[in-house]
Amino acid sequence: ALVTGGDSGIGRAVCYYFSLEGATVVFTYVKGQEDRDAADALSLIKEVMSSDVKEPIAIPIDVRYEENCKQVVDEVINQFGCIDILVNNAAVQFYAESIEDVTADMLRQTFETNFFAYFFMARFALRHMKKGSSIINTTSVLAYQGRKDLLDYSCSKGAIVSFTRSLALQLIDRGIRVNGVAPGPIWTPLQVASLPVDQIVTLGSEVPYDRAGQPYEIAPAYVFLASNDCSSYITGQVIHPNGGTIINT
Repeated sequence: ALVTGGDSGIGRAVCYYFSLEGATVVFTYVKGQEDRDAADALSLIKEVMSSDVKEPIAIPIDVRYEENCKQVVDEVINQFGCIDILVNNAAVQFYAESIEDVTADMLRQTFETNFFAYFFMARFALRHMKKGSSIINTTSVLAYQGRKDLLDYSCSKGAIVSFTRSLALQLIDRGIRVNGVAPGPIWTPLQVASLPVDQIVTLGSEVPYDRAGQPYEIAPAYVFLASNDCSSYITGQVIHPNGGTIINT
């Protein structure tokens, strides 16, 4: 399983659960910003990995750029020869109360990380993916609800939903499934680093569960969608682990 942004939060939990299920795990992280998290994630994966799988690998690279996405895929193919599961998960968000506060650089970085990287990772990985393989994209409840102070982030997550549905249709004849996961409010470093303190302390209070979720509560959805035993008739769909918020699409 190849997971972008696997060093912390939902990505780390996804790597952990795939390792529990016997998958060889490779993940990306941003060098210099997430080195300690990546080392911790590798240790966690190694604790639960099966004895008959290859060692997990952490690739320090920024997947915002097309050439970097190709480099990641090339490295995985050189090491392992194939890609069966691609999880597009890396993300950034910038809090801004007004559209006037969203700079061109913020907008560009948000879409490069949250959408362009997904597009290019899929493009390059698909050159090596065979029938039965799976792509899983992390979107968000905000793709459906919107949020006034995360304008560009919400827009990028909406793009992921459309990308997931359209690519799924394109790949049906190849027997490759494409699905998404749209988490609600989840305790991750991304939230703590980007939201005001008053919003952090009330995170999750708006959902029926009256609390934010934990990454380990979200990760099994990815394992389910990757499994041909469990979800062979599911493609172009989005699962909503969000604490009880009803999403009708």
